[in-house]
Amino acid sequence: MAADLVLLSPLDGWASSLADVPDPVFAQAMLGDGIAVDPTTGMLRAPCDAVVSSVHAARHALGLRTAAGVEILLHIGLETVALGGDGFEAHVVAGQAVRAGDPLIGFDLDRLARGAASLASPMVITDAAGFTIIGRHVDRLVSAGDPLLTLRAGATAEAPASASAGPSAQRSVVVPLAHGLHARPAARIAQCAAGYRAEVTFAWAGREASARSPIGLMALGLGHGDTATLSATGPDAEDALTAIAALIEGGMGEARTPAPAAAPKPPPAAPTADGLLRGVTAAPGLAIGVAARLVRPELTVIEAGRGVGHERAALAAALAEVTQQIAQGMAREQDPTRRAILGAHAAFLDDPTLSGEAERLIAEGKSAGYAWRAAVGGFVDALRSLADRRMAERVDDLIDLERRVLLVLTGDAGADPELPAGAILLADELLPSQLMAIPSGRLAGLCVGGGGPTSHVAILAAAMGIPAVVAVGPGLNSIPEGATVILDADAATLQAAPGAPALEAAQGRLAARAARREAARAASRDPAKLADGSRVPVLANLGSLAEAETAAAGGAEGSGLLRTEFLFLDRETAPDEDEQARQYQAIADALGGKPLVIRLLDIGGDKPVAYLPNTPEDNPALGVRGVRLLLRRPQLLRAQLRAILRVEPRGRCSIMVPMVSRLSELRAVRAALEEARRELGVEGRVDLGVMIETPAAAMTADQLAQEADFLSIGTNDLTQYALAMDRGHPELAAEVDGLDPAVLRLIRRTCEGGASQALPTSVCGGLAGDPAAIPILIGLGVSKLSMAPAAIPEAKALIRTLSSEACRRLAEAALAETSAEAVRALSDAFLNGGA
Repeated sequence: MAADLVLLSPLDGWASSLADVPDPVFAQAMLGDGIAVDPTTGMLRAPCDAVVSSVHAARHALGLRTAAGVEILLHIGLETVALGGDGFEAHVVAGQAVRAGDPLIGFDLDRLARGAASLASPMVITDAAGFTIIGRHVDRLVSAGDPLLTLRAGATAEAPASASAGPSAQRSVVVPLAHGLHARPAARIAQCAAGYRAEVTFAWAGREASARSPIGLMALGLGHGDTATLSATGPDAEDALTAIAALIEGGMGEARTPAPAAAPKPPPAAPTADGLLRGVTAAPGLAIGVAARLVRPELTVIEAGRGVGHERAALAAALAEVTQQIAQGMAREQDPTRRAILGAHAAFLDDPTLSGEAERLIAEGKSAGYAWRAAVGGFVDALRSLADRRMAERVDDLIDLERRVLLVLTGDAGADPELPAGAILLADELLPSQLMAIPSGRLAGLCVGGGGPTSHVAILAAAMGIPAVVAVGPGLNSIPEGATVILDADAATLQAAPGAPALEAAQGRLAARAARREAARAASRDPAKLADGSRVPVLANLGSLAEAETAAAGGAEGSGLLRTEFLFLDRETAPDEDEQARQYQAIADALGGKPLVIRLLDIGGDKPVAYLPNTPEDNPALGVRGVRLLLRRPQLLRAQLRAILRVEPRGRCSIMVPMVSRLSELRAVRAALEEARRELGVEGRVDLGVMIETPAAAMTADQLAQEADFLSIGTNDLTQYALAMDRGHPELAAEVDGLDPAVLRLIRRTCEGGASQALPTSVCGGLAGDPAAIPILIGLGVSKLSMAPAAIPEAKALIRTLSSEACRRLAEAALAETSAEAVRALSDAFLNGGA
């Protein structure tokens, strides 16, 4: 009988069950059984003696095969293929023999923490070769080389069935996704299908596509409520169909009744008599500038290839180069909108159907460039033929990828456009990569002949704060380069060669906005008082010493929120008590003795740190974060409390507890604070407040107020929890609005709870700096506002125009509305009426 096979830990870190990995392909053992390690160091090592069977091109994963035939997959992090190899260094090649403990892949742990969906790194037995797992070591800290899995030989394993042979299965699935099978769910289906040996195809309306092809799935045009026929052939056909159907029927977070999208109004083919072109608003705003035209030169490719081997190698190299470019862009990019778009491009580029069609054409003697253009063109035509406007607008993404690959193949550098400062960019078509390449602040506005309001260019323009109008039509070609134009994105118009009256009116509107901003800055150091003389302190949200210095110069009356995460992120170890104390003291000094509220560390959720490994969570936003994590790591909490208490004069800083949902959490932190205060000999009571971010905290604010010293509402998290919408979701983010009446009622409940104990209640979330929200918050009983430093001058200026009674009436009316849109319309009317 064969000896037991012991697999050692390939990593230093926290070992956990594969079922805890936040990815169904691994958690549901679609690839096989195994274990996962959350790494604390950056070296993957061999778990046993074996031969390297494969190393992925992105260097984030490799396969091993033991002498007994057991095949093992080692995968560093989740969704790390999108990094394109950035941060990974392979120390082995396919076919190389390794011994247990040999280094396999080195990786940058910081880079991985920023770019991976999760650090959880599975070790999966993809072919057990008759062995069975009889022992595993989980839920513990391990070092590389510690035993993790024990396998014992059993019955002879069946020969694996080929994907094209074996049992078949078929079933129908109704698509519940609000916007149909678009890029993101298509990519998730392809990921799920990759975990099975069975070949799964989708059929609808006479068309078919492989489940492994995101672009092929999109090209089917499956919309909300459509019924697709799924067919599978292979040894795990039934399992594959069940998993993919469950993924679709579960909605993937998008199963809701879609609001009917209004079709863009057909634009005229030429300017009207007054030189006005009409389109569709993509991003609001007003701009006057010089027309700068962006023309995309056509790239020429030859049809005939120079040999199949040469052209295949050329295409593979070009695809790898563009994949690397996208991965590097994602690594640099902090804006979630841009990252999401780059991620979709990465999924398209990895589509096997797209590359397969290009390979087929190369085999017929075509050049790599011709084959790639033809393969992309087929999908472009398919998407353009769809009735679903959202799907058709993804055409630009495919054309963008076509062009990027061709630029590499042709050796064209693809120079960025040279634009004058303050230009209004005009283009018949604009690709996402072209817009992302334009330096920030260079553009005053954007007007595109084609496109639509849900295209990625439109989404990017809104994220960049650039006024933008799309779908203007061919009339755009009549505007000469260098002409003065007025772009009124609020009205969805572009006026060419405006007359003096129109130009003066637009300049007047811009000047009035600028004057208001300048007057607000000039008076920013004066206190903000309502018409009845009562003060509304306006403070700053801070995340660094530099921000504290800026805020102090800009009129901040202190800080209502110092986010301490800046000290803990992007490093190998936690800052010690001395380092924290120095940083807090410097920020307190920069504020010149003004109030400083320091929020205790809020990590976990969307802000993990590598040196504090947590068990992977299916829903981190509802998991161990904020105060929950601190109470589980008392030494971390103790060090931070002591550092805050050491700020001179001792005890001057207020302390705020994040993510509280019950009174017991506040009591536990109070006990730890009192112990630290006694250790340091700090006299008197230190203010300890609660950050109201959960509906539970808002509903029990009266109880929390009995033991807290102040309440502060974090509207960002409170809104997403109240509405059950992820504020980082690319399709839901626009609907996550803190002026939703449900959120306003929670704010009122919090203010009432604070008032019952005569406690001040502040708002330190994004809503505090929103002009439409400020009078409503004051009317609900909010006594302080803390916001981004840049918003302080105009917020103070607005407060000086308000009266307490008018704010109360507005707040009562807002509570009676049924949507955030209605509340915003109500507030806009209030502000424009000068009440």
